[in-house]
Amino acid sequence: MTLPALIEAQNLILAGDIAGAEFALANIAETQGDKALVAALDDFPSKDLLAIIREYDASKESLVNLLVTPEQFAQAVVLERRYGDQTHEQLRGMINSVIFREGADPAEFLYEIAEVDGGYDALVDYLLDRTQMVEHFYRYATFDLYEYGDGAKTQAQEDDLMNLDRDTESLASPLDMANLEDRDWMQVTYILRYELPEIFREVLMKLRARYKAYLANLQSDELEGGEAESEEEDDRPKNNDDGDDKDDDEESAL
Repeated sequence: MTLPALIEAQNLILAGDIAGAEFALANIAETQGDKALVAALDDFPSKDLLAIIREYDASKESLVNLLVTPEQFAQAVVLERRYGDQTHEQLRGMINSVIFREGADPAEFLYEIAEVDGGYDALVDYLLDRTQMVEHFYRYATFDLYEYGDGAKTQAQEDDLMNLDRDTESLASPLDMANLEDRDWMQVTYILRYELPEIFREVLMKLRARYKAYLANLQSDELEGGEAESEEEDDRPKNNDDGDDKDDDEESAL
């Protein structure tokens, strides 16, 4: 399917008019129905779809965000790394705005993201700043680093991570889930842990590797900084106060 509206939207994106491109796509739904827009997005380049979705605005609804399918979204979200956002704030906001939309199944979106090449890295980027809390939640079923949870729920050891699968993990209770429904990283972690344990396993392993590399780099920087300070101290001139020596000689003569 190649609609004039799709071509118009692509041209507007090239011109930097993201709002105009979104309006052109929304016009398909308004004139031909929601299903027509969903079908049209199958022919819309993922990079252009990403350009629209990442410009989400929490203060208003976006037809594209409301109608994009899990498969379409997954193909787009893995391209986010090309923008080089080191904070990953845009990625988190974009994912939250789509997978937690009304009537959506977040687990379905997360599953489709993991299925795409680069999807695990996207999920790792999403949770990267919360690595320690994700690890703590895996071990003690709580995000509070000062609490150790209910031993009856889980006291997972590191070696148990490889045994996570759908057969060994039970779904969370409605009460527990209600306490973590933040429509953000905690809910995503909870869903991965209990509904998609195989994906959670891979994500946590990657998080551990990233965190280990971060600590190694931090230690290396500290060592280099210490060596630099030592070299500066060695290069400082020695304070030989000849004046004091002269005074001492005069006092001796007296």
